[in-house]
Amino acid sequence: MARIARYYREYGIRIVRGFMQYVWDGAGRQYLDCNTNHGAAFLGHANPKIAEAVKRQLDEILVVPLNFQTPARERFLEEFSELLPAKFGVIFLQSTGTEAVEVAVKIAKKLTRRRTIVAFTNSFHGRTMGSLSITWNEKYRKPFEPLYPHVRFGTFNAAWEVDKLIDEDTCCAIVEPIQGEGGVNPAATEFLKALRDETARRGAVLIFDEIQTGFGRTGAVWAFQKYGVEPDIFTAGKAVAGGLPIGLAVAREDFGDVFEPGEHGSTFAGNAVVMAAAAAASRLLREEGVTARAERAGAELAKALSEVNSRLAVRVKGMGLMLGLELRVKAEQFIRPLLERGLLALTAGVNTLRLLPPYMITKEDIELVHHAVSDVLRRAERA
Repeated sequence: MARIARYYREYGIRIVRGFMQYVWDGAGRQYLDCNTNHGAAFLGHANPKIAEAVKRQLDEILVVPLNFQTPARERFLEEFSELLPAKFGVIFLQSTGTEAVEVAVKIAKKLTRRRTIVAFTNSFHGRTMGSLSITWNEKYRKPFEPLYPHVRFGTFNAAWEVDKLIDEDTCCAIVEPIQGEGGVNPAATEFLKALRDETARRGAVLIFDEIQTGFGRTGAVWAFQKYGVEPDIFTAGKAVAGGLPIGLAVAREDFGDVFEPGEHGSTFAGNAVVMAAAAAASRLLREEGVTARAERAGAELAKALSEVNSRLAVRVKGMGLMLGLELRVKAEQFIRPLLERGLLALTAGVNTLRLLPPYMITKEDIELVHHAVSDVLRRAERA
């Protein structure tokens, strides 16, 4: 029997079922999911409103290429458009987040005919060769070099450096409003404003990577709305289709005709099942008041994490329900002990415990997080 190639760390449990904020293993044990497949299940596992839309679509048609129109895609456009700020009128549909980053950079290069991409320390933008070229951490990059050579890395949040980073050869600057993989590091408002001003002055394209931050997780539909700074293009993915694979780049209206037929494509982009899920997810986001709920629950969770009584805990970082607890030691050692206490979590960077729960978590769930994290850290102190 064939096996799956191993390029993810395995944690020794077999998940067989999920509903909303919980998953269950083969032995029937329940876990609170603050991993959510790196944030993809922000709207919950098997959320009935999304699951029903997918079931209906399965009886109609699964795949329709972008050459043809289909009702599922039309419903998605109608619902998703309600979530977009006014100047964003063009959507480039993809199947993954890294594809979304690739197409955003391709748009910038085609429009400007320049070669240099500006990215930042601790950035993570994906694992395909273009996205990897603008990802900071050497552990991801080194085995695959040489990568795209015309990349200039600046210091994240160093607003005073921005005017030296962006020049007449810069096609685009790309930045995460909150760095996920890099450590749950929020951008400073003055840093994003400096990027906005300097890219506009130099005729470069400003791209915000909202693949993890976007679609309500931070307490706003898009994290950049909390900063009052708008990019030219932003990427999205993960939660947009309720857990089904999707990526997209959303651009200003005047960027819409940048590609000629054949210059870009993606086989499964815009397939009818994913479009049905994304339409239902977009409607749910509005009707269920998801952003406000994420803001409230995030504040409660951040408070609970700040009250963890351990000398190993340094500070809580993040926004809404994208939170990290920075530690004085490596975070990876706590993932298995947290599993044993019924909590699925992630790491970010080297020493940050990352929590990405669904929006419907309860006060009881937050208490579980507090007790589980407090317990594993106290035990580590005594070891």
